[in-house]
Amino acid sequence: MAARTPRASLLAARDEIAKVVVGQQGVVSGLLAALLVNGHVLVEGVPGVGKTLVVKTLAAALRLDAGRIQCTPDLLPSDITGQVILEEGRRGLTFRPGPIFTNVLLADEINRTPPRTQSALLEGMEERQVTVEGTTHRLPEPFLVVATRNPIEFEGTYPLPEAQLDRFLFSLQVPYPTEDDEEAIVAQHDAGFDPHDLSRVRQVVTAAALGRARAEVDALRVDPEVRKYIVRLGRATRTEPSVLLGVSPRGASMLLHAAKAWAWLAGREFVTPDEVKQVAPAVFRHRILLRPDALIEGATVDAVLNRLLADVPVPR
Repeated sequence: MAARTPRASLLAARDEIAKVVVGQQGVVSGLLAALLVNGHVLVEGVPGVGKTLVVKTLAAALRLDAGRIQCTPDLLPSDITGQVILEEGRRGLTFRPGPIFTNVLLADEINRTPPRTQSALLEGMEERQVTVEGTTHRLPEPFLVVATRNPIEFEGTYPLPEAQLDRFLFSLQVPYPTEDDEEAIVAQHDAGFDPHDLSRVRQVVTAAALGRARAEVDALRVDPEVRKYIVRLGRATRTEPSVLLGVSPRGASMLLHAAKAWAWLAGREFVTPDEVKQVAPAVFRHRILLRPDALIEGATVDAVLNRLLADVPVPR
């Protein structure tokens, strides 16, 4: 049997995850796209819709090490990065790595931990390293942070700093399942499904295949007119009257990378404006801050983005 191409391997991973996670194809594709371009993902949804399960299943299908942090108000930065300790029977200090030293890190309910602890993730997310007691430690490759946030609970939570939000490639929304999907989920549990036992999830992507996939995505061609279109979309958010804070140049660059990953997963040899429009809401929504008067009038970030996507001329 011929070996799978890198793209076939990633699509097989998506199918393998779908055997466990029902009805979240968009979220799974977003996580795979982020992994392909060294991005991180903010996942928003109410409790019980499978946010944790999809992350754990992704790691199992790619046989990546996975770690989990339950974010709480008393969580300290050293609880994430690790600390230097004096071990009995050994001379000198020893660094004990924290849970950030993994391939896929799930930060559950990230907005429940204080800004000082949230910022402990920043160096790792941006530079793939952490510094403890003046010593820098490299993080494993690949490294993907998936942070979850409950969009309806605000008591006992801390707003994420804009600098940290800008480090996330995507903000993915996990909706309630359709009626058919929910029936399939209930039937799955009735048949004895244990979400804590993922041993039946097969590894379908090797480290070598993931490395080749990343190289292919990076080499994907982007026409100069499509690049200009991406820039115009980002700049349009800064001149929109209802927007207080628009998309930064980093956001425009991330839209480029996300569109390349999306086009590659679709089997294209180059990026089209269609891929840009498909991923733009997920890349931009957490980078935009609306004016208070616009919020009072009922404006939403997604509605503003949809209007801009309709108004900004698309290259032919």
